Amino acid sequence: MGFARTYAVALLGLNGHMVEVEADIGQTLPAFVLLGLPDTALMESRERIRAAAKNSGTPLANRKITVSLTPATLPKSGTGFDLAILMAALQAAGEVPGTGRWAYLAELGLDGGLRPVPGVFPAVAAAVGAGHRRVVVARENLAEARLVPGAEVRGCASVADVLEEAGSVNPGLLRPPAHEVPAEDAPEPRRRPDMAEIVGQAEGRWALEIAAAGGHHLSMVGPPGSGKTMLAERLPGILPPLDAAASHEVTAVHSLGARRSRLTRLMTEAPWEAPHHTASTASLVGGGSGVPQPGAASRAHRGVLFLDEAPEFRRGVLDALRQPLESGEITIDRARASARYPARFQLVLAANPCPCGLSTGMGDRCTCSAREKRSYLGRLSGPLMDRIDLHLNVPKLSYAEVTSTTPGEATADVAARVALAREAARERLAPLGVRSNAELAGTQLRGPLRPSSALLAPLHRLIERGALTVRGSDRVQRVAWSIADLEGASSPGAEHLEAAIALRLPAGAPGVL
Repeated sequence: MGFARTYAVALLGLNGHMVEVEADIGQTLPAFVLLGLPDTALMESRERIRAAAKNSGTPLANRKITVSLTPATLPKSGTGFDLAILMAALQAAGEVPGTGRWAYLAELGLDGGLRPVPGVFPAVAAAVGAGHRRVVVARENLAEARLVPGAEVRGCASVADVLEEAGSVNPGLLRPPAHEVPAEDAPEPRRRPDMAEIVGQAEGRWALEIAAAGGHHLSMVGPPGSGKTMLAERLPGILPPLDAAASHEVTAVHSLGARRSRLTRLMTEAPWEAPHHTASTASLVGGGSGVPQPGAASRAHRGVLFLDEAPEFRRGVLDALRQPLESGEITIDRARASARYPARFQLVLAANPCPCGLSTGMGDRCTCSAREKRSYLGRLSGPLMDRIDLHLNVPKLSYAEVTSTTPGEATADVAARVALAREAARERLAPLGVRSNAELAGTQLRGPLRPSSALLAPLHRLIERGALTVRGSDRVQRVAWSIADLEGASSPGAEHLEAAIALRLPAGAPGVL
């Protein structure tokens, strides 16, 4: 009986930490002791490991087995440590040769099969970064693990497969009945809704293009059926493809978060998240017991977070977005752990003008009182609305506009202009270390990118009158830069600033601006 060491990965947010799994087999009465701050799911692994080892033809030694997960102060959760613990125990018992710096990431079934675990992409990336290039995962996680450059990945269906991979010569290895794994063919590209399908709403299309060009947040207020949701759904289609760094960030978040299918390729398109208005704070920004998990805001990183019927969300849920709108990340603190997730998304809010939704401002059938209207839109707090760059009133369409057969401009044409504007901004902003106009800091707008005092005079007057906050003034300047980029100008002019102010202060916009 002896000692052995294997390796696993503990994830805190997207940060992976290598964990040394040490196993010692003593000569005392049978027991299985697990040390190193394990959570409940990890404590239950003792019974899974015993059953999996027995049903694979390599039962654990009938002695005291002590397993330590080092560093002991690092919180460890989930079932992804099962295979590493089993391999350490079998190596300590001399059942299988040592495997050096191999890392193991898989859950065990009682029959000795390997089960997939979430977060394989960031976990394998952390292992490779720490020098553990050889990684063993469940067969279902193989395609995802292979997305990490430099990883030598083995995908196994059972403990017996892992033992043979490690050099076991035991002739009595047992395998559970084989189960079919769906093919790992790359899924067909998802069809994005086309801008050509939008009827009318010229100003809405223009605002959408500006939002895409600069990465700006957008709010839309209008009656039901005016096209707010239709406009929002077409924003991801005109955003440029994700670059390499953003693609790895987004793929890592979606590896951890809830998803319908396995990851078989890096995510290269801007993600889209549209939670229901009954969503809780934890589901929107992340949370949960133990190690906090990412929410919809992080899954929308480098993409779009759309909140339809925004006033119907609980105010506390909406206000939880205020911090990530400024910082581009979410930090969730719990008693046992703290996790940080990226959340550089574009927020799109849609709201009716009143509770009944029938207010159009001209001979409408709305029966809501002025107080009810103010209370309804007042659910969107001033500090939240102050962080929105573009405020758009979406008018009710006339019958002639609805029945128009003139097609609008297609998504591909709009996306081409957005790409040119983004490239112009990228070249200008590269020395400042930011990617888009929306990420510009106020100090940068008042420093290297400061326009003339004469050009900023209208903003100064609006601030003095209380119509704009200083934050709102900065956001107007960012939008003006995006409009200038779309028009091919080297810097914003008076007409660009005037247009940005009009989009910031439309008639009837709610909240403090």
